[in-house]
Amino acid sequence: MGKRITMFLFVIPLLVLSSSVDVKAEARKTLSEVDRKLKLLNKPAIKSIKSEDGDIIDCVDIYKQPAFDHPALRNHKIQMRPSIIFPSDATSTKNESSPSVLFQTWQKSGSCPKGTIPIRRIRREELLRVASLKHFGRDGPRNSSVVNTTNDKSSRFVDYNGTKYAVFPLPDHSASYLITTGYSYIGARADINVWSPRVESPDEHTTAQIWLKSGPGDNFESIEAGWMVNPTVFRDTQPRVFIRWTDPNAGRWWLQFQDEVIGYWPGEILGYLKQKAILVQWGGDVYSKKIKPGHPHTATGMGSGDYASGLWGGACYIKNVRILDYSLQLKYPEWVTTAAEEPYCYDSLNYQRSLAMEPIFYFGGPGRNPNCP
Repeated sequence: MGKRITMFLFVIPLLVLSSSVDVKAEARKTLSEVDRKLKLLNKPAIKSIKSEDGDIIDCVDIYKQPAFDHPALRNHKIQMRPSIIFPSDATSTKNESSPSVLFQTWQKSGSCPKGTIPIRRIRREELLRVASLKHFGRDGPRNSSVVNTTNDKSSRFVDYNGTKYAVFPLPDHSASYLITTGYSYIGARADINVWSPRVESPDEHTTAQIWLKSGPGDNFESIEAGWMVNPTVFRDTQPRVFIRWTDPNAGRWWLQFQDEVIGYWPGEILGYLKQKAILVQWGGDVYSKKIKPGHPHTATGMGSGDYASGLWGGACYIKNVRILDYSLQLKYPEWVTTAAEEPYCYDSLNYQRSLAMEPIFYFGGPGRNPNCP
């Protein structure tokens, strides 16, 4: 596990470096901007709960949550439950070892009243150490796509059912994944193994997740869910459940954890993904400025921090992979393929022990090592 590092960042223009007075003025301006951002992020709480892990959870009126700051959601009416019942999966492992009810550490210290939702409070020191207040909590540039073309030199290719597809990796990201493409995906699921891999620097993060994507070229949209280790956002190196999406502008994508419906992405903030996805990925992702082709490479791990060859007990895995299409039947994808953008740093393996068993997808790696300098 990586050590926790706190870093304070101040952006100071070159012209004022010779003046201590101007430097202080710039610092005061930064603090003022941080406080304005905090006021925007932290909504008035009806009740606050201090968790044993150090987090403060604010119970916020459900209609005053930060999501309603989005211009497209000003007149949005919250839907409490899906209008359809999700199909069950006979291979689900909900009864194996984990409880069917979502539990979080803060719940040991209390609960939120009806009509409110729990939101982790953002603190000033968290905003002081981010590179950009505007992009706090967001991912890096999202210019990526999967298209059937051979024109872009920055692309790499994956073989999918006899057809080569060009994949355009995200800048400052390294991913290893299982992928399927189609025309009418309306859902996806999987059981994701949880680890706490090392994160070398607080401005880096690592995930294990599911992606659903749609849209042409650089205009693609993505909704994502899984676990993440992100010291900047969460102030520790523990894996946390996360969701995120691209934001450009019906349909609603619901998030379900085991049997618990968590919430949804409103159709008002989606464009290409309003009705369906054309691509689903399962796997891991590392964000760092020290990848492709930066040297030395980051030592932030993916998955368990071990390569896919570590298999059960050694490598991180995703099993019971499923897609949902208009047949409304959960099923293993007809065609899948694996990809690793930096195979000497992080790799992937869809391992099938026998023809009588379903494949289990393994992925991950340590990052920097003798083969990934």
